Amino acid sequence: MSADSFQDDFTCSICFKHFIDPVTLGCGHSFCMPCLCICWEEAQDPPRCPVCRATSHPVNLKTNIILKTRVFLARRTRPYELPSSAEQTCEIHMSTKSFFCEVTKDALCFPCCQSKAHVTHGHCSIEWMAEEYRQKLLKQMRSVWEKTQENKRNLNRETSKVRMWETMYVALDNETVTCQVPLFEDLRRLLSDRPDVANNPTRSKYFLAWGAESFTSGQHYWEVDVADCANWAIGFCNDSWTRKNDMVVDSEGIFLLFCIKENNQCHLFTSSPLLPQYAKRPLGHVGVFLDYEGGVVSFVNVARRSLICSFLSCSFSSPLKPFLCSGHP
Repeated sequence: MSADSFQDDFTCSICFKHFIDPVTLGCGHSFCMPCLCICWEEAQDPPRCPVCRATSHPVNLKTNIILKTRVFLARRTRPYELPSSAEQTCEIHMSTKSFFCEVTKDALCFPCCQSKAHVTHGHCSIEWMAEEYRQKLLKQMRSVWEKTQENKRNLNRETSKVRMWETMYVALDNETVTCQVPLFEDLRRLLSDRPDVANNPTRSKYFLAWGAESFTSGQHYWEVDVADCANWAIGFCNDSWTRKNDMVVDSEGIFLLFCIKENNQCHLFTSSPLLPQYAKRPLGHVGVFLDYEGGVVSFVNVARRSLICSFLSCSFSSPLKPFLCSGHP
């Protein structure tokens, strides 16, 4: 077997260099662990062997210790190729810098190693030091890869939970209101900065509903499609607020996100206290999440997979019901 053929047996078919942390797939082909990770990151599922395209399983990839040892020996049989630049030549002795000082971290030629400045220091070949740093880098890359895989598994688990939530329905008690709803008129008065707006309300038809079930513990999630709605309010409220006729926006015990259209512009607000939210208006589904023990109510733009806003550190003193109000003025 020729020297070149011998070296080729220990060459990765992705980077065409000696294997670094080699792993062998079920099909028998071997690759550098970093090369394979990058290749699979860019490819579509399921992962496949880059050579024969056989389906592979990336879970628990382990270093091929025997191949790694042989690669190390093969690397030793080939002279280390230093770049032929002026930086690799000692300006004093005009010799090649082929040694590494473990104290000063400098590349040295042999005469420099014997000088007074370095004779008491530890030295090793640059090839040996390169191998040491290569191994350290491999450990870091493997750690990053394993962390990435763990994050993917966690994301898949959370996605599965969300899909389970999406299949659940909230039972509603509802009624249709043919007059104006006070909470929207309060918002319009605020936006227009005109106190007389509420005295001349526009006749609008709203759908008003709240959950038939009240929550006193646990985590709950539901979604509302607001794509075709100009004005809406969603969230959670306590039982006493649903029984009131005025439905004042600043009442305690309500955790709502409002969208109101005024002067051809849509504005988002949260209740108690009434605050504007400078986020993009959701154009599809809005997710509503309640963590009763954690004291959190959050609103999510499902299409953009982004958080709109949250009520944090809340103290829920009474049962909460899902609330929905929508209309087209």
